[in-house]
Formats: sequence, C-alpha cells, structure tokens
Amino acid sequence: MSGLYVIMAYDVNVKRVNKVLKIGRKYLTWIQNSLLEGEITEAKFVKLKLEVQKKAKKEEDSVCYYVLRERKWLKKENYGIEKGETDFLIE
Repeated sequence: MSGLYVIMAYDVNVKRVNKVLKIGRKYLTWIQNSLLEGEITEAKFVKLKLEVQKKAKKEEDSVCYYVLRERKWLKKENYGIEKGETDFLIE
C-alpha cells in the first residue's frame, strides 16, 4: 500500500473517548488506551482528521498525529501485553 504510516494519540473528555476511538478504529489499529496506528492513504487520513475534529472539542481535547512516510522508518519497542495486533516488529 502506498500512503502514510500514522500514529494517533488522544486525550479527550471521557464523554467523547468512545466516539473518538470508534472513528480511529475505522482507519487505524487500536494499540492501547488512547493510541492507534497503521497504514493509511493520504485521502483517508484527511477523512480521519475531519471526523475526529467534528467530535473533539478544541478547547478541551488533544489529538496528536505522528506521520511517517513509510513504516520501515519506525522502530517500535513494547513491554507487556499488546492490545492491538501489528504485522511487523523492527528489532
């Protein structure tokens, strides 16, 4: 797939947590509380951000996107259980 590798972290009001998670899971893999990641096209990334902006409140919430052009540039280390499955690990 050509596109982006995105990590999405969010800290939103408890009233909106499930809504933001539901939107994020449409596009990315849920990794752990308030954290999703995965490959996504640029067009779907734009849709993801727009949908999140409709639910999140700029004055109260924080959503952060880390964007890599390719997942091969990501080194990921994990300790403990993983909530989401990823199909790669770079060691």
